[in-house]
Amino acid sequence: MIKIPFVDLYAQYLPIREEIDAAISTVIRESAFIRSRFVDEFEVNWARALGLKHCVSCANGTDALYIAMRGLGVKSGDEVITTAHTWIATSETITQAGGRVVFCDTNNETFTIDPIQIERKITPRTVGIIPVHLYGQPADMDPIMELARKHNLWVIEDCAQAHLAEYKGQKVGTFGNAASFSFYPGKNLGAYGDAGCIVTNDDRLAEWCATFARHGGKGDHVMEGINSRMDGLQAAILLAKLPHLLAWTESRRRLAARYNELLKGVGDLIVPMVGTSRNHVYHLYVIRSDRRNALRKHLTDNGVATVLNYSKALPFYPAYSYLGHKPIDFPVAYAHQSRILSLPIYPEMSEEQIDYVVAQIHVFFREACCT
Repeated sequence: MIKIPFVDLYAQYLPIREEIDAAISTVIRESAFIRSRFVDEFEVNWARALGLKHCVSCANGTDALYIAMRGLGVKSGDEVITTAHTWIATSETITQAGGRVVFCDTNNETFTIDPIQIERKITPRTVGIIPVHLYGQPADMDPIMELARKHNLWVIEDCAQAHLAEYKGQKVGTFGNAASFSFYPGKNLGAYGDAGCIVTNDDRLAEWCATFARHGGKGDHVMEGINSRMDGLQAAILLAKLPHLLAWTESRRRLAARYNELLKGVGDLIVPMVGTSRNHVYHLYVIRSDRRNALRKHLTDNGVATVLNYSKALPFYPAYSYLGHKPIDFPVAYAHQSRILSLPIYPEMSEEQIDYVVAQIHVFFREACCT
């Protein structure tokens, strides 16, 4: 039996060991642990990679969402629309910023927020929309931005899983008023600890977010802020990794294409579908099956690690019981939660490893047909 990990960060480290070790050593030698030239350089380079004016680094992607909303002036009673199917960081930060979460159902094929449903959720209290580019697939940004303009709403893109993903040839994170990125270790561009950033072309917003994230302005304290800093070590590691991101992204796409080819027509499986004019970066490779739980057990028993991203749609967690939602309110997200399964995918994964995972899936469905 072969062991296939869900992700292998050590395999990523080995080919770039000298670059990573040199980056860490330099930070230690210079005692450049907080802020430092490495943070400044990463902010410049990441903004440039996206074609934006500003990158404001912070401690993590969750803080990035919270800080951006504070910068956009969210206040008590304001409603913010976001997807019912994502990680809770997207919704909890709406509440933390003072707003009220309004969940919206998703598109059946792409898992991303459904623009048609967004319009039905807009009220006089709505101030903004947070689309999530889930699993590495861009949300349908044209109709989202049209709605934002029509109703005078701001847009923050949650790009935590979508580094370098593109919609109609334009990188995600460049459509809205601002965008958040996470550099959690397992992300397509990951640090060796928590890290995140806000990106924007808005000069005023960038200045406000940077000031707020650093105690309201170190030395002059023009406001009460928070302490949310990317440390020098994480910035140096990200700088070492950044030149490899495009090649890693292409590797993810190549591996996803192999999965797609080999899993076509197997059982009741539905492989990831890519929306029109979208470049998926496959942070996660998520299949669907009515036999998800049994399939997952079979894969686990045969050495293949899998993950449920995410096992429950957000409106159905106890944290949001006060909203009183029922499955009929979000039929697509509700149906997906019992069917989705994330298979292993990471740039260093070999075709032989993909073939083993696929072979085990074939075995499962052959045996399922005979029982």
